[in-house]
Amino acid sequence: MNIEWILSNYGVLLPEAVLTLFAFAIILIGLKYRSILGYLAFVGGVVSLGLVIMNFSVNATLLYNSLVFDPLSQFFKVVFLLVTLLTIIASLRYYHGNAHQGEYYFLLLIATVGMMFVASANDLVSLFVAFELGSIATYVLAAFDKENPRSIEAGFKYFMIGALSSAILLLGMSLIYGITGTTNFTALSQMSFEMSGYTLAALVLIIAGLGFKMALVPFHMWAPDTYQGAPTVVSAMLAAGSKKMGFVAAFKLIVLALIALRTEWYMVFAVIAVITMTYGNLVALTQRSLKRMLAYSSIAQAGYIAMALVVVSYTHVDSVVNLAMGGALFYILSHAFMKGGAFLAVGTVGYMLLRDKIKVDEDDIDNFSGLSKTAPITAFSLTVFLFALAGIPLTAGFVSKLLIFSAAIYGGLAWLAVIAILNSALSLFYYARVVKVMYWDKPKFDLKGEPTAYVVAVLLALLGTVLLGVYPGPFVDVAMKVAEVFL
Repeated sequence: MNIEWILSNYGVLLPEAVLTLFAFAIILIGLKYRSILGYLAFVGGVVSLGLVIMNFSVNATLLYNSLVFDPLSQFFKVVFLLVTLLTIIASLRYYHGNAHQGEYYFLLLIATVGMMFVASANDLVSLFVAFELGSIATYVLAAFDKENPRSIEAGFKYFMIGALSSAILLLGMSLIYGITGTTNFTALSQMSFEMSGYTLAALVLIIAGLGFKMALVPFHMWAPDTYQGAPTVVSAMLAAGSKKMGFVAAFKLIVLALIALRTEWYMVFAVIAVITMTYGNLVALTQRSLKRMLAYSSIAQAGYIAMALVVVSYTHVDSVVNLAMGGALFYILSHAFMKGGAFLAVGTVGYMLLRDKIKVDEDDIDNFSGLSKTAPITAFSLTVFLFALAGIPLTAGFVSKLLIFSAAIYGGLAWLAVIAILNSALSLFYYARVVKVMYWDKPKFDLKGEPTAYVVAVLLALLGTVLLGVYPGPFVDVAMKVAEVFL
């Protein structure tokens, strides 16, 4: 066995291997040199991202087909790594000088490794193990600010609900194994299922378990408290990155592996999608906490993405399925920039309040009064993110919604598209309210300068949001090409 044999057979694992090596290197180097740990984590993320992009068109399997490396897995890895890099950039300022930043960056990179393995999972066992690797690290990250009671509460609630959802998902997986005698997705996709009580129970448990991960109603209860209480940089990671782990698992397990049951879960996902988007938007209307508002907005966005699952289960027309899944993939990439950027912009204000020793709730909407005068870059960026989430033209959100709503219409689900459009119009009210406060109200505090690291992260997210809206063609083409995996 030599290095050439290892690279030829296991070279597709290099992105995960590099990130893991950097994570452990950070722990060791952090014993003596703490000031460079964030930059080291950033370098690890960039190298890993480069390796993924270099092998974007790869098609390979490992470990008896339990891991698969194809454009679908590589697409999600790019999303996870982009969110991680934005989080690391903002964390350079937030955790500067923190005695435990080594553990923080270690957990951040390990969580990303877990998400990347979820994207490559092609077996129930590998999927569950990867899920737990990514999830356990994020439980700790949510509670990382130990001196903040809200952070501890967020981590505890996230852990308890996450453990429950993992148990439910595992039970559903065990029933699938008992019914079929296999755990491999490829083998499952070639089987026909008889709708028995066991099959129905397995399907319900899997939808419930994945529903928790995707924060779909009624499995969403952990999200608002967790996003509000966790450190804002971690909230950005959870909303823009970790939630996508649930979607890639759902796409792989439900759309690819259990495709024979597609007609059985059409109405279930239709009801869940409608309730999720409507409930998320209605509750967001009443929120004064911007982190909590963004949490409910994120729940509503999950409802829009879940529309793809409804379309796939309702129609068998390949072109419509491709449009639905391609639109969902483009939406997921766009959402990573829009939602991640919005949380980081809110975190910028929270950091400035903390830095200037202003003792208020960091994310109360009143704190954003007149922000355009005291922090113009942050105010402008947050405005673009909010309008993008609402689906205003020339933003990534508009193109995302256009694709996925069109898929619903072409798939014979015009009623679903109408409900989604009405929900988008409703969301504009609470997004515009924040913009009004930032640009028309008088400043409540005299904030002294925007932190550079936060501004860089926010501007990079802004660039992604605008680029995907103004010049979406190449990215839509990639999403549609990747979506051919589902045909």
